[in-house]
Amino acid sequence: MSDASNAVKNLRERLTGAGEDHLGKALSDLLDNPLLTGTIGRAFDAREKAAQAQELAMGVLNIPSAADIERLTRRLRSVSQRLEGIEDGVHRLDRALATHGVESRLSKIEEQLGTITRKLGDAAPSVRKPAAAATAKAPKPPAAKTPKSTAAKSSKSRAGGSASSARTGKSKKA
Repeated sequence: MSDASNAVKNLRERLTGAGEDHLGKALSDLLDNPLLTGTIGRAFDAREKAAQAQELAMGVLNIPSAADIERLTRRLRSVSQRLEGIEDGVHRLDRALATHGVESRLSKIEEQLGTITRKLGDAAPSVRKPAAAATAKAPKPPAAKTPKSTAAKSSKSRAGGSASSARTGKSKKA
C-alpha cells in the first residue's frame, strides 16, 4: 500500500504544481490585458460615484451616514467620560462634607472666635489705660514764636489797656 499511496502523492503534487503554474500564467495574462484593467478601473470609479450619490441622497433625506454615526458615538463617549469625572468629583465632595460635617466645623470656628474675642476683651482695658495715661501726662510742646504771635500779643496788650482804662473810667485820648 505504500506504493499506491506514494503514487497518489506524486500525482497530487504534479497536478497541484501544474495547476498553480497554469493559474498564475492565466492571471498574469488577464492583468496584462488593457481591456480588463480598464473595465476594473471603471467599475471602481462607478462604485465611488455610487457611494457619493448614496451619501448625498442620505443627506437630503436627513439620514445619517455610517461616518456620522461613528462621529456621534465618539462624542457621546467623550461626554460620558467627562460626566463620570464630574460624578466622581461630586461623590468625593459629598463624602468629604458628610464625614467632617459642615455644622461641626462651623461650631468649632465659632468657638475659636469666641475665645479670641474674650481674650481681646480682657486685654483691651489694660492696653487702653497706659495709652490714656501717657497722653494725659505728656507735656505739651512749647509753641513756636512767629511774627504773628508777637503781633497778636501786642494787639492784646493794647486792647487790654483800653479795656482796663474803660473799667477805671479813664481814656488814653483824653
